[in-house]
Amino acid sequence: MRQFNCTRVLQTTTSKHIKTMSDQTEISAAAHPQKLFYIDNLRIILTCLVILHHSFVTYGAPGGWYYTEKTTLLGALVPMTMFVSLNQSFFMGFFFLLAAYFTRSSYQRKGAGRFLADRVLRLGIPLIFYSLIFSPFVSYLVYYFGKGYHINYLYYLGMYDDWIDFGVLWFVAALLVFTLIYVLCLRFIKIRPSKPLPVPKAGAIILFAVILGAISFLVRVVFPVGWVLKPVGFQLGHFSQYIGLFVFGLVAHKNNWFQQLPYQTGKRLLLPALLLLLFFPVFYIIRVKSNMPLAWYSGGFHWQSLLYAVWEQCIGLSIITALLAKGRQAWNSTSSFLSKLSRSAFAVYIFHPVVIVSLSLTFRNWPVDPALKLLIVAPLAVAGSFVLGSLVVLIPVVKRIV
Repeated sequence: MRQFNCTRVLQTTTSKHIKTMSDQTEISAAAHPQKLFYIDNLRIILTCLVILHHSFVTYGAPGGWYYTEKTTLLGALVPMTMFVSLNQSFFMGFFFLLAAYFTRSSYQRKGAGRFLADRVLRLGIPLIFYSLIFSPFVSYLVYYFGKGYHINYLYYLGMYDDWIDFGVLWFVAALLVFTLIYVLCLRFIKIRPSKPLPVPKAGAIILFAVILGAISFLVRVVFPVGWVLKPVGFQLGHFSQYIGLFVFGLVAHKNNWFQQLPYQTGKRLLLPALLLLLFFPVFYIIRVKSNMPLAWYSGGFHWQSLLYAVWEQCIGLSIITALLAKGRQAWNSTSSFLSKLSRSAFAVYIFHPVVIVSLSLTFRNWPVDPALKLLIVAPLAVAGSFVLGSLVVLIPVVKRIV
């Protein structure tokens, strides 16, 4: 009996939260003489966006989730849709970029055998835990409280059939695959030493984004956004960006691009990002005037799909570059509080679904529009997820993994 298919849910999001959040601080310190505190701070921001993303999906934004109460208010649906669309343009790709940036130094420091064993441990165990223990439990909460089927948990497990369900940890599964491919390439393909490449300028980054957009368009002709590769939960319509930014991150580390990225480059790309935000009403006008199905933006051989794919990559990479540049200039410091948030970020990424679901189930009988519930649940979900994550990393065995 199929109770809830979570693999369709979490594809809008949507990256193990980049490599494993617990050991990247160590790696970044070893890789560069200057501590990259701003990377830790950016991870905190991205983790908050993941929580907010799923909170918005709960109450009206496009996408699936364990438990939803979709608002019908157009005035709420429009900003919700804009928020998740803007998030999707950059936040999971950003996770892959950061993960790749620290992959090369970890491999060089540990060697192939130890590196692979470490990745399998830190990525594989969370995948098994989430699929076999965590996701069934969250689904049961929805079944028991949300749907009102008050049955015994063990009896529910006897009916449950989504045992291969990576949920939000599709990112971890993809990162594990990317890492294995990277190691195989290093083992069997000889790469000759080359001169360092200069850090890309704003024009080169936009060109890269346009190329990624064109590739995404072609991929989405066959695999439109929303199509999910089961049972792993990969939404291949977004993987052009994920693969491209993972490779970009490897090259960036080899050439130390993060440390050389000029602030002016990020500043120059901030303006295009703001201008591209104006395309939201343009997309709406195109849809209304041409009387086209909304699905044409998600894939298929339509010029609207090409327009959206290029827009998505251009605004996404512009935001990523602007955040990296701003972070290095203004956010390269830490505190005891920020260190604790950064240390728990991966645990937060894993466990935030139970916080969002618990809160949304708690407020389910509140007789107000779901859009109003979002205003309450979203900040509580962010705070509650970090509290839970901070407690999880105190567990002796768990903290070795997450």
